Amino acid sequence: MLGLSQGISRFLAPLALIGLTACASHAADEGYANKQLLTDTETLHVMIETGPVNIVDVRPKEAYDKGHIPGAVHLGADDVIDPNAHVDGDLLPHATLVRMLGERGIDKDTPVVFYDDKGGFHAARLFWMVEYFGHRQASVLNGGFPKWVAEDRKVSTRAPKVKQTSFAYTPTPRRHATADWLLDRQGDDSVVVIDVRPSKLYDAGHIPWAQSIPWKQNLTEGGTMKSASVLLQHFAGYGVTPDKNVAVHCQNGKAAAHTYFTLRLLGYPRVRSYDRSWAEWGMADDLPKSAAELGG
Repeated sequence: MLGLSQGISRFLAPLALIGLTACASHAADEGYANKQLLTDTETLHVMIETGPVNIVDVRPKEAYDKGHIPGAVHLGADDVIDPNAHVDGDLLPHATLVRMLGERGIDKDTPVVFYDDKGGFHAARLFWMVEYFGHRQASVLNGGFPKWVAEDRKVSTRAPKVKQTSFAYTPTPRRHATADWLLDRQGDDSVVVIDVRPSKLYDAGHIPWAQSIPWKQNLTEGGTMKSASVLLQHFAGYGVTPDKNVAVHCQNGKAAAHTYFTLRLLGYPRVRSYDRSWAEWGMADDLPKSAAELGG
């Protein structure tokens, strides 16, 4: 168990409100249009104390068992992937995923916070998934588990007892892109397609009208989100502005969700993830492709 001693906690208790106010001010300073989508560690601490909140650890099960944020349930990033799918990384049937959410006590009426130890790389995939499924109170923990531990906050090895519930499935099509959707909008100046894979993968083969903007550029060296002003300038440099319809893809849907989340955080109103991504597009003989080394 990690954390401040009981005596120090009592000493610091009168300062909690001051600290929370400072955190709120800091979040406002970052300038995110949808700042409620990014939860800081102090805010999550208060949410745990006051409730209700669902916390989901998306790291591998062995990491969860060694220590997790108190009250967090486990739903690994790979647990939502269909091992029998024809497309690598494709999600399980939606009915199965909805049941998995309900079994972990996750419903659409309670805020849910996802976290990982990869700068939100995996947490964002679950964020996108539940938002696509109709959840309106989902967020990602800024800095994830490493930041929580670095601040000497409490860690538990106990899996919480949860009350099974029902997750009402009301999908939001405008959050999801397909290969046909992208093809139908080829040459449409109002649509921007972003390939968030590393540059070397983009150079080896990509959708001809996709922009290469690697997802890791969303993060500071410390693994937290860059400020809104920095990110807005970054994306605008590629012509990705809030007036555009934006579709994001990667290799198998994971990294794409991180940039999807980033743009949602910035307030871009029309953002969707091409979740099947290059795993589908790259294998399809009837879909156009370009490669830098081929001059295409």
